[in-house]
Amino acid sequence: MERQGEEVGRKFTFPSALTVLAVVTVAVWALAFVVPSGTYRRTPAGDPIQGTYHRAAAPGDFVHRLGQLFLAPVNGLYGVRDAATGQVAPDAAGTLYGSAGVFLFVLAIGAFITVVFATGALDSGIERLAHRLRTRGALLIAGVMTVFSLLGTVEGFAEETLGFYGLLVPLMLALGYDRMVATGVIILGAGVGVLASTVNPFATGVASSAAGVSLGDGIGLRFAMWLVLTAVTIAYVVRYAHRVRTRPDRSLVGFLPGDRELAAAAEEPPSLTGLQKAVLVLVALVFLFMIFSVIPWAGALTGRADATPYGWELDWSFAQLAALFLVAAVLVGLVARLGEQRLSSLVVQGAGDFISPALTIVLARGITVIMNNARITDTVLHAVESAVAGTAAAAFAVMVFVVNLPLAFLIPSSSGHATLAMPILAPLADFAGVSRAVVVTAWSAASGWMNLWVPTTAVVVGGVSLAKVGYDRYLRFVWPLLAVLAVVICGFVAFGAMAT
Repeated sequence: MERQGEEVGRKFTFPSALTVLAVVTVAVWALAFVVPSGTYRRTPAGDPIQGTYHRAAAPGDFVHRLGQLFLAPVNGLYGVRDAATGQVAPDAAGTLYGSAGVFLFVLAIGAFITVVFATGALDSGIERLAHRLRTRGALLIAGVMTVFSLLGTVEGFAEETLGFYGLLVPLMLALGYDRMVATGVIILGAGVGVLASTVNPFATGVASSAAGVSLGDGIGLRFAMWLVLTAVTIAYVVRYAHRVRTRPDRSLVGFLPGDRELAAAAEEPPSLTGLQKAVLVLVALVFLFMIFSVIPWAGALTGRADATPYGWELDWSFAQLAALFLVAAVLVGLVARLGEQRLSSLVVQGAGDFISPALTIVLARGITVIMNNARITDTVLHAVESAVAGTAAAAFAVMVFVVNLPLAFLIPSSSGHATLAMPILAPLADFAGVSRAVVVTAWSAASGWMNLWVPTTAVVVGGVSLAKVGYDRYLRFVWPLLAVLAVVICGFVAFGAMAT
C-alpha cells in the first residue's frame, strides 16, 4: 500500500499558468544579465523605427536589478513608464504601462458571467434547445455546437461547458450516437469559437490591448474565420456521428454497459420562465452593444484605416467595457430578482473566481517590464528584424501562428500568453508591413487550436473524464480535424496579411 501511495505521489502534474509565469519571470531576469541591452529610436506614438537599433547600457547595479525582480508583479499591474527614460516604475510620472485596466476588466467580466449563470437562464436555454431538437440528430449537433461556438467567440465560453456532459451524453446515446459525439459537440463546439475569437475579452481583448490596437480592429477577418471554422467543425462531428449511428462497430470508444438505460432516463427540462427569457435577451443585448462599441465603423465601412470616425462611433476601450459589464451584472441581478444580498455576494464571488486569469495578465506584464527596464526587448526585436523585414506578409502571418503553438502549450492561459507575447509580436508586424490586428488573429488562432487538445487545459482533460472516453481515443478522433483547421487558419491569416 505504501508503494502505491509513493507512486501516486510521484505522478507529475503540469504546473499552473501562474507557476509557469513565475519561473519565466526569474529566468528572464537572469537572462537580462547576459543578453546585450539596446534600444530603437521611436515615433511619437512609441513605435520602434526599423533600422535604428543601437546598443544602450541598462541602468542600475545588481541591487537595482534585484529590486526590479521584486517589483515585477506590482509594475505589471500599475507601473508607469517615464517618457524621458523609458523606465517603468510604480512611482514614476508618465503613461500607464501596467495592465490595471485589463485586470479590472477581467474581474468585471467574471462578475457578470457569474451573475448570469446564477440565474440559470443560460443553462436552461441550452437544455431547452437540446430537448427540442432531440429527435433530429444532425440538427441537434449543429444547433448546440453553434450556440457553444457563439458563446466561445464573444465571451470565451470554455470551462463552463463542463456542466453540460450530464445532459448531452445521455441525449446523444438516446439518438444512437456514442460518448465521443457528445465530447466533440462540447469541446469542439466551444473550442472552435474561442479559436476564432471575434471579441472574446480573455483572448482577443487582452491581445489587442497588449498590441496597442482596438478590439474591433480585424473583426471582419475574425468573423469570416469563425463562420468557416465553425461550419467545418460541425460538419466533421456530424460526419462521425452519422458513421457511428449507421455502423456502431466503427465507434472509437464503443458503448459502456448501461448506456442505453442511462439514455432512456433523460427527462424533459422545465420550460423557461419569463425572468429567464428576459435575462437571455439582456445578455444578448449587452454583447451586441459591446461589439458595436468597439468596432471602428468608419474604417470598417470605408476600408481605410485612417478614415475620420463617424460622430456616433463610441471607440470604447477597457475602462468603458469594465464599467459596462459591472453595470450589466447589476441589471441582470435586478431583472432576475436576485436580491441585494445575493447579487452583492455573486459579484464578489465572480471577481474572485476570475482572479487567476487576471493575475496571469499581471505576471506576464511584469515580465515585459523586466525586459523593458533591462533594455533587452528591443534586442530581441533586432535579432529577428532582418529576417522579418525580408519575409512576405503572408509568410510572416503564418509564422506568427506557428511560433505561438509551443507558447500556448506552456502557458494555457490565453490572457497570460497574450500579455507575454504581444509586446514582441506587435512591433514585428510593423517591420513586416502587416497589420497588428492580423497578428492578434494569428495569435488567437494558435492559442485556441492548441487548447482543443493539449492535456494542460481542464476543458479537455476534464471533459473526456466526465464523458468517460479515453484521452488517447479523443486524440485519435480529433487529429484529422486539427490538421484541417490548421490549414484553413493559415489560409485566413495569410489572406488577411496580404489584404492589409
